[in-house]
Amino acid sequence: MPVRSRRSVQGKSPAQGADEQGTSRHRALGAARGQWLVLGKDGRLTAYALGAEGVLRWTENRPGDTTWTGPELLPVPGLTDLSVVQGQDGFVHLVGRRTVHRDGGDAVDLVSATQFQTGRPTTQWHSLGNPHAEREKAAGLGTPTPAVSSSGAVHVFVRNAGGSLLVRREKAGGTWHAWQDLKARPVLDGIAAVATEAGCVSILAPSGGAALHLRQHEPEGSYQRDQDIPFGHAPGTAAGLETAPGRVTYYWADDATGGIVAYRPGTWAIPLGGASSPDPVAALRAPLDGYDCTVLAHRALDGQVMLTACGTENEGGGVWWSPTGEHCVGGPALACDAYGRVVLALIDEQGALRIARQNREPGLALEPSVRV
Repeated sequence: MPVRSRRSVQGKSPAQGADEQGTSRHRALGAARGQWLVLGKDGRLTAYALGAEGVLRWTENRPGDTTWTGPELLPVPGLTDLSVVQGQDGFVHLVGRRTVHRDGGDAVDLVSATQFQTGRPTTQWHSLGNPHAEREKAAGLGTPTPAVSSSGAVHVFVRNAGGSLLVRREKAGGTWHAWQDLKARPVLDGIAAVATEAGCVSILAPSGGAALHLRQHEPEGSYQRDQDIPFGHAPGTAAGLETAPGRVTYYWADDATGGIVAYRPGTWAIPLGGASSPDPVAALRAPLDGYDCTVLAHRALDGQVMLTACGTENEGGGVWWSPTGEHCVGGPALACDAYGRVVLALIDEQGALRIARQNREPGLALEPSVRV
């Protein structure tokens, strides 16, 4: 599968975004985690990033358009981490960790908001609290990872101060169950969670030289711990993708070599080469030249975005990484636009969003990126 990229142009799109604003509050600190480039029900793409004063949001003006609105600031004082996930209903859920100064010290909690329609305001931000009552332990709470079940309920996974994996689930009507300890430890930050089309959620959590794997065997069921995966991965690099009905393939950077690895539970790990930074791998399933393919992107050690594609579940046939010439802060994101074209999104070193879109050539070739 030929993969080609062109060096980005230095010109600007009609939407000037952060350059016109000229203020640090509209420059991204880095990419969000998770599914931070999403396709809405109306065919428009939306991108999210972490800013100094909350969430930054960019929205396509029309489906498949080159002009965007943004960045818009969605204020969330004290936000230090942001993760994004989209449910099967198209709703986008934003989950973050925040630290605010209160009563003479720092108070840490998790917060959540939902965007129901592209470009529209989110719900109010709601606190999910902190499983620790003591302020010192509360400060040791990890970064959250959300997933959305088949019912549309959000499940938020997080490492507590003692290294245990916890989940808090949303109830019907928008209230929440209490925190549940999944009895899996020790875990590190950088949990990956994937909801399959059937609605079952799978979790991969880094744990030193191994990875802990938990999953539901039926929608809305309990989480059961599967056999641990005896491969260490760099915390924060893992991403999961449903590559067959009910089957998830995980991609991560090897803890020892930094090379990208593909793994399906019950099989051998497949080395894919490359040398990744400690940022999440982006994975997308998309048709290319009529074939069911998986597109992967990662940030290399020098900050450049590397891109490849292969037949879905055929990573063992070998992949060839193509340098894009683009440099980013945090991990890149991948999505398909309203016309089925692969779109690569990244946050550049100036804190602006850049978008590169697939052109009409065979294989996977991207147009020069545009800064929005």
